[in-house]
Amino acid sequence: MPGENLSRDEARERAALLSVDGYDVSLDVRSAIGDANDGGGGRGDGEVSGGAGSERTGGPRTFRSVTTIRFRCNEPGASSFADLIAPSVTAVSLNGRDLDPGEVFDGSRIRLDDLAAENELVVDARCAYSRTGEGLHRFVDPEDGEVYLYTQYEPADSRRVFANFEQPDLKAPFRFEVRAPEEWVVWSNGTGERADGVWRFAETRPISTYITCVVAGPYHYVTDSYTRELADGTTLEIPLGALCRRGLAPYFDSDDVFLVTKQGLDFFHDHFDYPYPFGKYDQAFVPEYNLGAMENPGLVTFREEYIFRGKVTQASYEARANVILHEMAHMWFGDLVTMEWWDDLWLKESFADFMGSFSLVGATRFTDGWITFANRRKAWAYRADQLPSTHPVTADIRDLQDAKLNFDGITYAKGASVLKQLVAYVGQDAFLEGARRYFKRHAYGNTRLGDLLSVLGETSGRDMAVWARSWLQTAGVNSLTPQVLLDAEGRVDELAVLQEAAESHPELRPHRVAIGLYRRVDGRLVRYARAEADIEGPRTVVAELAGAEAPELVLVNDEDLTYCKIRFDETSLAALRESLGDITDPLARALCWSALWNMTRDALLPARDFVELVLRFAGRESDIGVLQMLHAWADSALVHYAAPDWRPVGERLLAEGALAELRSAEPGSEHQLAWARFFASAASGPADLDLLRGLLEGSAKVDGLEVDQELRWAFLEPLAAHGRADEGALAAELARDDTASGKRHQVRCLAARPSAEVKAQAWVQLVESDALSNALVEATIAGFQQSSQRELLAQYAEKYFAVIGRIWEQRSIQIAMNMVKGLFPALLDSPETLAATDAWLAAHESAPPALRRLVLEARDDLARGLRGQACDAAGGVGTD
Repeated sequence: MPGENLSRDEARERAALLSVDGYDVSLDVRSAIGDANDGGGGRGDGEVSGGAGSERTGGPRTFRSVTTIRFRCNEPGASSFADLIAPSVTAVSLNGRDLDPGEVFDGSRIRLDDLAAENELVVDARCAYSRTGEGLHRFVDPEDGEVYLYTQYEPADSRRVFANFEQPDLKAPFRFEVRAPEEWVVWSNGTGERADGVWRFAETRPISTYITCVVAGPYHYVTDSYTRELADGTTLEIPLGALCRRGLAPYFDSDDVFLVTKQGLDFFHDHFDYPYPFGKYDQAFVPEYNLGAMENPGLVTFREEYIFRGKVTQASYEARANVILHEMAHMWFGDLVTMEWWDDLWLKESFADFMGSFSLVGATRFTDGWITFANRRKAWAYRADQLPSTHPVTADIRDLQDAKLNFDGITYAKGASVLKQLVAYVGQDAFLEGARRYFKRHAYGNTRLGDLLSVLGETSGRDMAVWARSWLQTAGVNSLTPQVLLDAEGRVDELAVLQEAAESHPELRPHRVAIGLYRRVDGRLVRYARAEADIEGPRTVVAELAGAEAPELVLVNDEDLTYCKIRFDETSLAALRESLGDITDPLARALCWSALWNMTRDALLPARDFVELVLRFAGRESDIGVLQMLHAWADSALVHYAAPDWRPVGERLLAEGALAELRSAEPGSEHQLAWARFFASAASGPADLDLLRGLLEGSAKVDGLEVDQELRWAFLEPLAAHGRADEGALAAELARDDTASGKRHQVRCLAARPSAEVKAQAWVQLVESDALSNALVEATIAGFQQSSQRELLAQYAEKYFAVIGRIWEQRSIQIAMNMVKGLFPALLDSPETLAATDAWLAAHESAPPALRRLVLEARDDLARGLRGQACDAAGGVGTD
């Protein structure tokens, strides 16, 4: 739509012209209930056969939105525009002067001419409920027919709900009022009360448009409170609330949510010396959510999958706690102080990602959170930093499409890793004192990179500009490799660290690292020597380790202080092949696993060797999060990096190994559950599928393994994918679990069936129709792409390249992103697919940059997989 993709230049021009004094927003969402004429995300939606049929019979369901904006213009007589994406506008008034909506509204912008020094704009519009998770999302619960609403805006979807100036640096106070069905409760950023049929909410402090929020419906709501004595002798009282759909209430462990919330509030008050500034603290777990969570002040929203319907491992509880704390950190980094434009998105996301783990370890029961960070979050960063689309942590964001794609592994995980390196560089006390000054100096304002560097320079005494140039303003990841020279007596004569960079990003950075030396003691690999050093340039000698006994394993970046890819010398690699499971320290072990995975992805280690290491040592892994990551990596190694002719062998070996570990795991343990899920994902042979069927039907048993509803669906998907669970079986399972979660599982399993007709129907429903909600689009894509069905999928490579331009043009950006990424023919991993990708890129040089970025990233993954397959074939000649 013309004008929908706001550019940075336009935003800067508007910010220089306008200042916003306040918003009054009135929404009437009583139209949300009644006949479900638009599908609403409930049952049906035209999914791959076996559903109840589509409810979608009319156009988009709309609601009334009336917005009053009070703003100033420092050049009277100038022109500007307000943002609004809506099916229609009923009336527009500027300074009491009625404007013709047909003349001033083009579908995404309202033209404002002849502005006065002080202005009042009133816009009365019909806005559309969303089924894509963008704007005001409407969900119909198939379990009881109840309707639930919530908003999600980042980076620029509040304009789908009310007229505004949609950019982060035009902050203002907001007052919301909402008319809703009588039986509903409504929440917003401020405290609300219902009177005369209208919910009215307290005015917010100055905040950006994208973090305003409304949640409405018959939600299950639980309350608590937090109290703290402040340094000035006053008492801070924060009302706490947590809400979810009624259907999830039996599973909602709100006590644990509140526990982590209180621990986080204590931690941030202890370290930030700035009281939580937004009054109440509600946390809403909502359906069909596109993100993990969103930091709306006073009303944080989360995906409802963080409410666990079945047994999960502690890794899931740790992940939820981390997200709770990540969003809480945003109350200061992002909400109180906000980046000026999306170039500096890292000023909130990198800090929140770092603070999530920092507070997790410092305040909660999850004291091994840095292991998860090293093993899981950094894996995301390393992948993103080797893509052709990699960028500096401080990025060049030209427009909103760029911004949407920049919520990536660089902005989050690399940025957080860089901050961890910064803490090692300047010291924790200087880092936190810098944060405290930053909040006080810029409260309720907007900042750029220089504002943060200024306070950190003050508190650390270091030249932050030099550090920032290396770590924030250049892209790419360095590799650090130990080089050990021994003397005649077998001791270390010289130990050096070699630093390398990719040709495309040749920057060599300063690294503060710990180098650990390990050797076997009583059958275990233990660290016997350690030194911290500043690594600079291509080769750095670590003098402190000279004279040490010869190591069997050298671990550069021990304790994970810096951001780099770890490499090994030949002696260390041989030790890992024989004794990886014998490393006593769980963080060191996790770092070695991560390094070996990076070597596999870089075609330096054959995929079958990595699979063998997982089969030999994963069963001894104590950290459940690391174990589950190893399962994911082993699956990816087999699907993408193993030579095609070895895949059947690898599939058999993984299934056999997973089953052996499942049977030997402690009955009822979380390790047993993790191996059960991995066995299901690896199962393909008749005996394995028979066992899954037996576990479902109760004719087979593994001592201690409770096959709850979520595990039933995990077992059903491979059965469906291998033709052992038909439409009737999946319908029967949905009848057993007739819920929103069950519906998503059923849709995924239906699309997973090995039938050309099924694949064709799924393709049509994804590409030729917009009847599926965002959650069912995601489920259908997941079912459609099955690694065991490459031949069935072969015809869709050509179709993919023929339709992605139309998808990008016609669908919302979130749905378009999901489809362009999810439907890429990655499983057709051949030089022909690579050539087809290159041909599309060559023929579409003028395609939207964000679309080209997604295709370039997929192309890079495909090429990397082919290199890995060549490495595996060469390294695995003659092996089983």
